[in-house]
Amino acid sequence: MTRFIAAIDQGTTSTRCILFDRSSTPVAVAQKEHRQIFPQPGWVEHDASEIWQRTQEVMRDAFAMAGAQPGDVGAIGIANQRETSVVWDKRSGKPLCNAIVWQDTRTKAICDALERDYGADVRERTGLPPATYFSGPKLRWMIENAPAASGGATRGAALFGTIDSWLIWNLTREHAHVTDVTNASRTLLMNIETRQWDDVMLDRLKIPRAMLPTITPSSSKTPWGMTRDGIPVCGNLGDQQAALVGQACFNPGESKNTYGTGCFLLLNTGTKPVRSNAGLLTTVAYQFGDEPAVYALEGSVAVTGALVQWLRDNLGFFSSAAAVEDLAKSVPDNGGVFIVPAFSGLFAPYWRSDARGAIVGLTCHAHRGHLARAALEATAFQTRDVIDAMLRDCAGTNLSILKVDGGMTANDLLMQTQADFLGVPVVRPKVTETTALGAAYAAGLAIGFGKNLDDLRANWREDRTWQPRSTQAERDASHKQWLKAVDRTLNWVE
Repeated sequence: MTRFIAAIDQGTTSTRCILFDRSSTPVAVAQKEHRQIFPQPGWVEHDASEIWQRTQEVMRDAFAMAGAQPGDVGAIGIANQRETSVVWDKRSGKPLCNAIVWQDTRTKAICDALERDYGADVRERTGLPPATYFSGPKLRWMIENAPAASGGATRGAALFGTIDSWLIWNLTREHAHVTDVTNASRTLLMNIETRQWDDVMLDRLKIPRAMLPTITPSSSKTPWGMTRDGIPVCGNLGDQQAALVGQACFNPGESKNTYGTGCFLLLNTGTKPVRSNAGLLTTVAYQFGDEPAVYALEGSVAVTGALVQWLRDNLGFFSSAAAVEDLAKSVPDNGGVFIVPAFSGLFAPYWRSDARGAIVGLTCHAHRGHLARAALEATAFQTRDVIDAMLRDCAGTNLSILKVDGGMTANDLLMQTQADFLGVPVVRPKVTETTALGAAYAAGLAIGFGKNLDDLRANWREDRTWQPRSTQAERDASHKQWLKAVDRTLNWVE
C-alpha cells in the first residue's frame, strides 16, 4: 500500500525533498543548497546540472530517512522557482549555458522594447507586464548571446524549460518535455485565456515553438512519465501557486503570503482571470485534471529574506539569519531608518527596473539594531503595498486574515510587525512546508491519495495567530514615510 507522496521543492537557494504521509504530515526532509553565480551586477545564474545533482541527492536522503522503498512512494510532485530558465541539448541532456535566474535583470533592453512597442497588448495576452522577471525574454537573450544555445535553437536540437521542465525531463525515463499551466503563465509566452503558447508573443520574441514544452494541468491522472524506479511524476506547480494550494486557498478571495528569498502574495480570483490596474500579475493558480483552471492575482516582491542574508553575508551583522530578530528587538523602533531593498529593481506594484536599493533617514543615533529592524519592516511594508494594490483591483473585497508561510514566519517580531502594518490577524499553519505540501497535494490528487479539495481543506490547521496592536493612524503614518523612501530609489539607473 502506498505510504508516502514525495514532493521536490526546488527553490532559489536550495533543493528539498519531503515525504508526506496520508495525514499530510512531513515524515522526512532532506535539503541541500546550490551555488549562486553572479557574473556581473544585475546578473544571477544557476548551474542546472548542479540543481539536478542536488535533486537526486535529497531524494535519496529523504527516502533513506523514512526507510522508504520506491514502492512505498505513490507519486512525485514538483514545486519550483518559476521563472528561472534553462536551455539544454535534447540529445546529450546537458545545459547549453547557465540557467538565468528569476532575479536577473540582463533582459531590460528586450523588455523595454516590448513595453514601448506592445506594452498594453502584452498585458492583455499574457496577464503580465514586459519585465525582466519573466522567462520569455531570458530565452530570447540566451538565443541571441549564448553561442551553444543559439546554435541548438537553429538546428532544432535545443529544448527550453523552467526548472520544473528540466527536472521532469531528467526524472522520467521517457524524458517528458512538459510544463504546467502555472509555470507557463510566468513566461510572457502563454495566452492567459487559452492557456496555450501565444503565436504573436513567440513571433515578437523570435522563439521557435519546437523548443517549448507541452503545457499540461498541474495534476494529471495520466503521469507525464515514470522514474527509473517506477514512480509516477504527476504533480507540478510553480512554488508560489503550490503554497496557495498547500494553504487550502481554494475559494475566491482567499490569499496567502510566502516569505522567503522574496515575498509572494497570491489572491484566488476564481475561474476567470482578473486584469490588474494596480501593477499586479494575472496568473494561473492551479488546474487539477479536467477541472476548470483557477486564476489568481499576484504581487511579487524581489527581496525580503535576501535582505537579511545581505546584512549577514555582506555587512557581517550576525552569523545566522535567525539572529536578526534579537538584534531588531534591541531597539523599540526603527529610529527613523528605512531600507528599500531594490537590489534588482522593484517588483509589484511598481515594476521599476531603474530602482536601486537605498537606506534613508540615517542620523548619528542609528546603529545596527535600527538597521536590523528596518530590514524586517521592509518586508512588512512591501507586503502592505501589494495588498493595497489587490484591494484596489478587487473592489468590494476586504482582507480579514492573511495566511502566511515560508522560512521568515519563524520570526515572531516580523509576524507581529506584519499584523500591525496591515491591521488584520496574521495566521501561520501547523504545517509550514506549504510549498512542498501543495506539490504533494497535486500529485496525491492524481492517484487518489486525497479524494477532493474538501479532504485538503480538512488538513489545514492553525498554529499561531498574531493580532494587530496598532491604530489606523499609526499604520498610515509609518507607511507614508515608507513611500517617501521608495520614491528616493527611483530613476537611479539611466
